[in-house]
Amino acid sequence: MKKVYSDATAALADLLRDDMTIMCGGFGLCGIPDELIDAVRASGVKGLTVISNNAGIDGVGLGKLLETRQVAKMISSYVGENKEFARQFLAGELEIEFNPQGTLAERIRAGGAGIPAFFTKTGVGTKVAEGKEVRDFDGEAYVMERGLFADLALVHAHRGDTEGNLAYRMTARNFNPMMATAAAVTVAQVEHLVRPGEIEPDHIHTPGIYIGRIVHVPVREKRIEQRTTRKRAEAAQAAAGGGAV
Repeated sequence: MKKVYSDATAALADLLRDDMTIMCGGFGLCGIPDELIDAVRASGVKGLTVISNNAGIDGVGLGKLLETRQVAKMISSYVGENKEFARQFLAGELEIEFNPQGTLAERIRAGGAGIPAFFTKTGVGTKVAEGKEVRDFDGEAYVMERGLFADLALVHAHRGDTEGNLAYRMTARNFNPMMATAAAVTVAQVEHLVRPGEIEPDHIHTPGIYIGRIVHVPVREKRIEQRTTRKRAEAAQAAAGGGAV
């Protein structure tokens, strides 16, 4: 089965529709499938429910879909770096389902494993638990959380072969592997596309069985969400004194 497509637009052409649910990998701007996000924006689909740890930043990543009002609901953990996100939420223009970060990760993992729900102590006694079943286990209260499964997952990988086997790099791994398992169709953009067998079996993080389509994106602008550096004088002083730079 041919999995490699010429570009992101071609890979998503017959998959996108209004009011669908899309999972989108990434943490901040690290490991986001930016080319695939751009293709979603260009398609004009609207009313989307997007499951992602965060919504990028203004004008970057999922922030682009917020600008064009294509997102109706976000299921997220952290959204503090996006002013447009905050504005739409406070104005009642965007529905948000907040999750503790570990709970969000487990909801996605559960969805990919075919687990419809699970119980966790996180969120008990807070707004997170409002409207959800709370059950006692061994004298402790646990709140029930539902697994998440999407119509489409968009992920980014460092390497991928033509059969869909993926390997992620460092922090860019984040939510991508679990999201790849938790959708009816998963489309991956990869920085380095190789032949089958070129990725050592022990180095494969997502087996190709989960990947429906692949786009080779060899050149990417890797944005930094917040750049923090030490002033040169302070760095020189630390180096002279044997401190860390």
